[in-house]
Amino acid sequence: MKIANLEITGFAALAPMAGVADRAFRELCVGYGAAYVVSEMISSKGVSMGDKKSKALMQLSSAERPAGVQIFGSEPEIMAKSVETVLHVHPQFVDINMGCPAPKIAGNGGGASLMRDPVRAEKIIETVKKACGEIPVTVKIRTGWDDTHINAVEMAKRAENAGASVITVHGRTRQQMYAPPVNHGIISEVKKAVTIPVVGNGDITDGASAAKMLENTNCDFLMIGRGALGRPWIFQQINAFLSEGRILPEPPVSERMRIMCRHVQMICDYKGERIGIREARKHAAWYTKGIRGAAEYRRQLGQLESTAQLEEIAYKICLENQ
Repeated sequence: MKIANLEITGFAALAPMAGVADRAFRELCVGYGAAYVVSEMISSKGVSMGDKKSKALMQLSSAERPAGVQIFGSEPEIMAKSVETVLHVHPQFVDINMGCPAPKIAGNGGGASLMRDPVRAEKIIETVKKACGEIPVTVKIRTGWDDTHINAVEMAKRAENAGASVITVHGRTRQQMYAPPVNHGIISEVKKAVTIPVVGNGDITDGASAAKMLENTNCDFLMIGRGALGRPWIFQQINAFLSEGRILPEPPVSERMRIMCRHVQMICDYKGERIGIREARKHAAWYTKGIRGAAEYRRQLGQLESTAQLEEIAYKICLENQ
């Protein structure tokens, strides 16, 4: 797939999950074969006002390329202004969030709420693209706002018309959040309606579900979100399945614990142990899914205070799951 002139190899990208897809997780996923990554979503208003937290979120390292920065907002001029700062970190593309269902985002005119205002959405894309110059702009949407307002095809056409290079479609409405099965049919309709690449997103958890998304929608690429939580190796599994038909098993518990400890250490290295260890608690808990004694270990990990404590818990998990 190409994002404008940027050649992307592989099959699947990591989704820009707020509070999850930080530098440590992005680098880890790239190491396991993620084709490209996108920053956590960043407030265009915050960037424009010089907010330090927003600026910190958009930093990209050399170990996580190709990479883009995702921005959200509802005002075209402010979003365009934020691009001036975003371009300082040299993203290979700028992504616009028009699919976040969170009330604090969609309730303030950004994210998925733009599905209800296609004209404004198109204006935002057009304005941001103009500010980006030669840097490609991509857009992430949902199928619609609710079951009575399914307009992903219209949104995709408007995005292409406004200068977007790629459109990513999460196959659910905003109202559905993440609960019901993903709608492959709408993604397929979007693919037929535009000439730019379409990325399919939603319910991809392994090689078989990745192949099903490609087969059912004819989309050009895949994006993995929740399927990668506590499982950064999912990209390795998908790549093996789609390129060679090989089914790679889940890593043994001992290897999962090694990856977990490495992941948490990376977070602490980048953010400092005091902040990092608190942010790492949820990540560590995700690595315990399906293991013996998971509920109790998740409770312990939810109270994590140090990497030394993490290593002790990891050791106990390995002993109990030999």
